Amino acid sequence: MAGSTAHLAPAPRFGSDIPVTLSSSSVFPLGTQDVFATAQDLGYDGVEVMVTHNAWSQDADRLKRLSARHGMPIDSIHAPTLLFTQQVWGSAWSKIRRSVELAQAVGAPVVVAHPPFRWQGTYASGFAEGIHEIMADTGVVIAVENMYPWRAYGREATMYLPHWDPMPEPYEHVCWDFSHAAIAREDSLEALRRLGSRVRHIHLTDGNDSGKDDHLVPGEGTQKVAESLRHLAADGFAGTVCVEVGTRGVEYAGQREEKLAASLAFAREHLAAGGTKDDDGAPGA
Repeated sequence: MAGSTAHLAPAPRFGSDIPVTLSSSSVFPLGTQDVFATAQDLGYDGVEVMVTHNAWSQDADRLKRLSARHGMPIDSIHAPTLLFTQQVWGSAWSKIRRSVELAQAVGAPVVVAHPPFRWQGTYASGFAEGIHEIMADTGVVIAVENMYPWRAYGREATMYLPHWDPMPEPYEHVCWDFSHAAIAREDSLEALRRLGSRVRHIHLTDGNDSGKDDHLVPGEGTQKVAESLRHLAADGFAGTVCVEVGTRGVEYAGQREEKLAASLAFAREHLAAGGTKDDDGAPGA
């Protein structure tokens, strides 16, 4: 492996010092360019740009202009490693490298990536070592996101290699998504405790054990989202909480903003509560 990545670990942050950002996927089907104004209007601390077919999501100069215009720093880049972005930026390693280059160009310290699909051959078998080398060479963190088993007719299909669960894999940095955890029937609070300092990024949302990637407003599903945020806030989470809530099916004008405002309020309430002390001096529950 090339070099050490110890320098990529930032200082721990507690309570309300933990930033809350907004993913561009939260405003879909609006364009990438719309996330900046939405985040500014609602009072977020920054944005995450998901690289898609949208030309704005791939253009560092355009993104920097939007960031400056709205006073919204770009905190993270989501690599185009989803099924629906398989045609974006060529090969699997090209997607990772170009996402890291984009992060460097816009000043984002983190790239979020999904684990490899099972058909991606040598990319899958060399993924952990490959991202370690890129991090050591560039100083950009690559956080691997937890996914979930694909189920059909009561059986699970193997879609990811080595696995959809980052817990047992040698990834230094992990992105935890509560909606994905719901599909996988995982206890997010317990998972975050076990992952400890490996957790570098949070996709704040919620979900049910419905088999669908619901991406609900936090608090509307079955995951222990409030307890998880309080735990992170008390434990000194050295990362960012990024709201990734689905708003595609909004029913009336303004409902998208209501959902995203509620998600931000939820995050700040429970992060602040986790950073306080009880009467006995222990961190808040």
